[in-house]
Amino acid sequence: MIDESAVPTRRFSAPPRATVLIAMIIVLADQISKHWAVSNLSAAPARHVVWTLQWNLTYNRGMAFSSGTGLGPVIGLIAIGIVVVLLACVGKVPGRLPRVAAGFVVGGALGNVVDRLFRGDGWLRGAVVDFVDFQWFPIFNIADVAVNVGGGLFLLWSFVGQQPSARVRPS
Repeated sequence: MIDESAVPTRRFSAPPRATVLIAMIIVLADQISKHWAVSNLSAAPARHVVWTLQWNLTYNRGMAFSSGTGLGPVIGLIAIGIVVVLLACVGKVPGRLPRVAAGFVVGGALGNVVDRLFRGDGWLRGAVVDFVDFQWFPIFNIADVAVNVGGGLFLLWSFVGQQPSARVRPS
C-alpha cells in the first residue's frame, strides 16, 4: 500500500478549460476589433457613435492613461509574468468565479501583449491600439475592459466567494 502523505503533490495544475476558453475569446474579439479600428479609422477624424461615445484611433506605447511611455518591453514582460502565474495557480482555486476572472485578465493582458509584439519595430516595442473614446475618460480597447472586469470579479470573489470553514462544535 502506498503512503499518500509521502507522494509529492504538484504545486500547480493545468489551467481550467473555461479560463483558457474565455481568454481565447477575449483575445480574438480584441484583435478583430483592433483590426477593424486600424482599417477603418486611420487618417480619419473621430466618429461619433452615441452620447459622448466616439471611435477615435490612438496608439499607446505606455500603460494605463498613457503613463510609462517607452516602457513597453517592461510592461509586456510583467503582463506575461502575470498571465503565467494566473494560469499556473487558478486550477488550484475552487469555484467558478476566480476561474472566469482569470480568463478575463489573461485574455485582456494577452490581447495587449499581442499588440506590443506585432505592432512595432522591435520585440515588445509595439503600440497598443485604443479606439473607444467617451471623451471624458481615457481612450481604451476591449482588452482593457476585460482586465478591469476580471479585476472586479476577483475583488467580488475576495468578499463573497470564499466559504468560511466549517465550525467544529465542542462535544
